[in-house]
Amino acid sequence: MSIGRANFPEKESEILEFWEKEKIFEKTLEKDAPEGDYVFYDGPPFATGLPHYGHVVASILKDVVPRFWTMRGYHVDRVWGWDCHGLPIENIVEKELGSKSKKDIEETGVAKFNEMCRSKVLGYVEDWEQVVRKLGRWADMKNAYKTMDKEFMESVWWVFKSLHDKGLIYEGHRSMHICPRCETTLSQSEVTEGYRDIKDLSVTAEFELVDEPGTFVLAWTTTPWTLIGNVALAVGSDIEYAVVEKKDQSSGDLVRFVLAKDLVEKIFADDKYKVVETYLGSKLVGKAYKPLFDYYAADEKLANRENGWKIFAADFVSTEEGTGVVHVAPAFGEDDMKLGQENDLPFVQHLGMDGVIKDQAKDFAGLHVKPKDDHSKTDVEILKYLAKQGTLFAKEKYEHSYPHCWRCDTPLLNYATSSLFVDVTKMKKDLLKNAKKINWSPAHIKEGRFGKWLEGARDWSISRQRYWASVIPIWKCECGEQVVVGSVEELEKLSGQKVDDLHKHIVDEITWACKCGKEMRRVEDVLDCWFESGSMPYAQIHYPFANKEKFEANFPAEYIAEGADQTRCWFYYMHVLSTGLFDVNAFKNVIVNGIVLAEDGKKMSKKLQNYPDPMELINKYGADALRYYLCTSPVMKADILLFSEAEVDEVVKKVMNLVSNVLRFYKQYEDQDRLLKKLNTDNVLDAWILARLNQLIADSTKGMEEYDLVGASRPIREFINDLSTWYVRRSRDRFKNDDKDQQAALTMLRHVLLELSKVMAPFTPFIAEDIYQQLGGEQKSVHLEDWPVIDKKAVNQELIDEMEKAREVVSLALKQREEAGIPVKQPLAHMGITGIKVFKYDQLLPIIYSEVNVKSGTAAPDKEFSVVLDTKLTPELKREGFVREIVRKVNGLRKGADLTIEDRIELYLVSDADEVKKTLEEHGEEILRGTLADELKQEKTDLEHSAEIKLDGQKVWIGIIKK
Repeated sequence: MSIGRANFPEKESEILEFWEKEKIFEKTLEKDAPEGDYVFYDGPPFATGLPHYGHVVASILKDVVPRFWTMRGYHVDRVWGWDCHGLPIENIVEKELGSKSKKDIEETGVAKFNEMCRSKVLGYVEDWEQVVRKLGRWADMKNAYKTMDKEFMESVWWVFKSLHDKGLIYEGHRSMHICPRCETTLSQSEVTEGYRDIKDLSVTAEFELVDEPGTFVLAWTTTPWTLIGNVALAVGSDIEYAVVEKKDQSSGDLVRFVLAKDLVEKIFADDKYKVVETYLGSKLVGKAYKPLFDYYAADEKLANRENGWKIFAADFVSTEEGTGVVHVAPAFGEDDMKLGQENDLPFVQHLGMDGVIKDQAKDFAGLHVKPKDDHSKTDVEILKYLAKQGTLFAKEKYEHSYPHCWRCDTPLLNYATSSLFVDVTKMKKDLLKNAKKINWSPAHIKEGRFGKWLEGARDWSISRQRYWASVIPIWKCECGEQVVVGSVEELEKLSGQKVDDLHKHIVDEITWACKCGKEMRRVEDVLDCWFESGSMPYAQIHYPFANKEKFEANFPAEYIAEGADQTRCWFYYMHVLSTGLFDVNAFKNVIVNGIVLAEDGKKMSKKLQNYPDPMELINKYGADALRYYLCTSPVMKADILLFSEAEVDEVVKKVMNLVSNVLRFYKQYEDQDRLLKKLNTDNVLDAWILARLNQLIADSTKGMEEYDLVGASRPIREFINDLSTWYVRRSRDRFKNDDKDQQAALTMLRHVLLELSKVMAPFTPFIAEDIYQQLGGEQKSVHLEDWPVIDKKAVNQELIDEMEKAREVVSLALKQREEAGIPVKQPLAHMGITGIKVFKYDQLLPIIYSEVNVKSGTAAPDKEFSVVLDTKLTPELKREGFVREIVRKVNGLRKGADLTIEDRIELYLVSDADEVKKTLEEHGEEILRGTLADELKQEKTDLEHSAEIKLDGQKVWIGIIKK
């Protein structure tokens, strides 16, 4: 098992087969865990579509961290889960059936509809399993829990009943956002997901005062369709209002308009008008006005009719926009409804939850107030009606942010209806207290996105008027008797029936006799799917009906991870339920990932084809490259990542290939018999790379302990670069010598690679495994190893700093070479270094001179730092440069011939240049040693592996043949 050059995907497949054959994942779960259990919650995805980059990012987060803590001596269960309920599944089935409304579902039959939903839930499981496997993520998908399982749903019932018994669930009638197409209420978090900027029609309507004919109060609204439900106007008691007089354009009569004084100039800017009176809004309170529509004002059956169509004071009125007068429709707004309740206003709800206007509003009956294909269509009809009645003062297009259904994109409506609520307000103090115990990565989420959401959290509507979901386990009788059921056993005892399924179409048929003799039936609504998502910590292991001790010993969880949007969803709902149930936070540590966009900054779109498919990318570059690219990117810090395939390719070149080359280099010289029993750091390069290794271990450990994947993974790339381009390159000659220094270098490089494989294991599990296997690690797999421990004796920051300074000197010197046009292969006589303390480690100066390729040098602690090269080339120096160029070219031919260091060659060199001939005379033995050649022949012959080069403008023919 070895990773070949540019063949990572193929070799990763071999490693996958090795893991599966040897059951390595299972062995990580079975191995000793001296530190006990480490619990992490895996937020379950839907299997109704193919995994995208958001899922890939989450999967990496959920794989890296458990791998790390397993290596730290913990047992980490990794059981997969599937989200099964809710609108995502229902919408798929509705499309298949051609359903356009809930009425169509009722006609199909709830039982048939739900069973169709059940059949569609796991449609993409095999695709998910393939992606997860290829990504190198370890998770038990064979024993995955499903939110539609009876056991899971029973635990959800237990959560509901427990909260109800604590007085944390109540029934209320409130104005909430509904989706008229799905005909259901939505939670606060669901509403926030679907805001988008749209252009609506706004209208300023004229409300004529009953006792002052010809005087009109102006009120402005961006939802003209709600005017049919108007029952009051609201003004600010302390706001100053003006009475504006102007001529009516059609009749020529003087008419008067009432509006906030501060807005007069803005609204009447182009008109001739006169302000005839000003007064505070309190003077308007109690005045009656004529309804714009007479459908409900004349209805004697309407409760509280006598209180309607009057002006009231309200503290929500402002002069920031509109007219300073608010039209009030209690059925369609939170502030409106509150004002209506406080003043016993009539309640006019002129449309159903389907958004269709009722028959009583006869001129508009059957119209949808916010049709998806043309959301202003009905508003236009309202404006036409007002214009005809002479009550339209002004209209204009108005751009604003408007909520849409997060699943079907239908514009939402603010609609008063009944719902069950979790009393979040009652828990607010405890929610904030428990949130302080949570560690967030990145840290700003704690007080920012999550903290602010908690501070503004409202009571949670958990009733849904849908079908495929966990049901609300409440049975009621007409007499008012109510039973909240918390388990299957309880339901079976109450009903005398065997219960094998807890879905709506099953349990709705389960009834029993009430004490009064009538029938106990379940309430119609189902639970918000976020309620069961928030119940996941308990329901995934069927708590409290099973695994009671295990759960209570390991709650709250150590770790969870999801996208930033979940601060208002899954993270939040888990926190609410755990606080309500146990008064604790549900999790201790969270990593929040950001969004992956296409490289052009747009949303990834199959239609636009602006991103590479994840599986195609893995098949092209390998999973390790994708994993490392994402681990080190801003997306792991809740930021946006513009995905770049070129940067994945860069990871292959700068990380995967580089470390593979180091491994191949070691394998060329590997000799188990020559390895030392103890590490020897007499050579400064060995001491330095060991210090750098321990620095890497320290940095990666700190990053992982702080749940900072970027901080933990980025140092790996830097270390590999140091290992390859400095340690190995500066040590090449040491490996060729048969002495103790060679033994020290071999032993050190093996040790470093082994320890590096352990550090890389959580992030790039495939190549880490390959390195470990090729080096013959003691365990069956690197993933069964312990996480590396820092060797305090090897920590040497002073040496690291001095080596960094030495490399800075080299960099300056090489820049001078470049400016002088002298290649590094050409030796120079001398270099001088000034303005630097003489290195404590005296081996560093020879390393500098060798790297710069000078024969001698001096270093002096003068005041000004400088590096000066002697760039004068003597004939002797030129000939030494020829030697290096010849050796380089010959070794290139050896590589092309697939020769190893064990293979000896015959070397052929032919040139007419005197300087070249003189070079061969003086340095022939050096050339033979450097090219592993046994003899040097100066004759040209027909050879398969040959080339021509130029040395100082003179042609030289070179050929090799294996002996």
